[in-house]
Amino acid sequence: MSQLLFPDSFGDIIRILISAPLMYFAVVCFIRLSGKRSTSQMNNFDWVVTVALGSLVGSGIILADVTITEALLAIGLLLFMQWCLTSLIVRSRFVADLAKAEPRLLVENGQILKRAASKERISEREIKSAVREAGLISLSDVQWVILETDASLTVLPKKDYSPQNDALANVRGF
Repeated sequence: MSQLLFPDSFGDIIRILISAPLMYFAVVCFIRLSGKRSTSQMNNFDWVVTVALGSLVGSGIILADVTITEALLAIGLLLFMQWCLTSLIVRSRFVADLAKAEPRLLVENGQILKRAASKERISEREIKSAVREAGLISLSDVQWVILETDASLTVLPKKDYSPQNDALANVRGF
């Protein structure tokens, strides 16, 4: 039982006391260098990087056979790869199409597009919740609900919108 509660040696505690602050400050610096994208609302590949970062930080702090240098090198490489990919996405439509999902129209003129919602596995409850969060109380007040690439729902109330608006051009379903 004591093996579950206490480390094998005092050296393990010292290693954690040293590695945790070093890893923390290094990751903060890496995130700052890699830009806001690393901590923004996440799409699929941002999520993968975030989960991997958490695992690498934990490994560098807890595991004796993973050195701080190895963990920091892996973290730096992962963030550099994310930076390269996001740079390619901005420059190449082909890479963007491979890496990122398209936004999808889920509600049009107050009517839930059941086929689109089902395909995206978004329930009517989730749509109605987003409508409420947007300060509206009825689907009849909604022109469009769009599932964005980061899985957030954008609710656009009924106004003088035109489907030719630039921001709506890449939404699947228009």
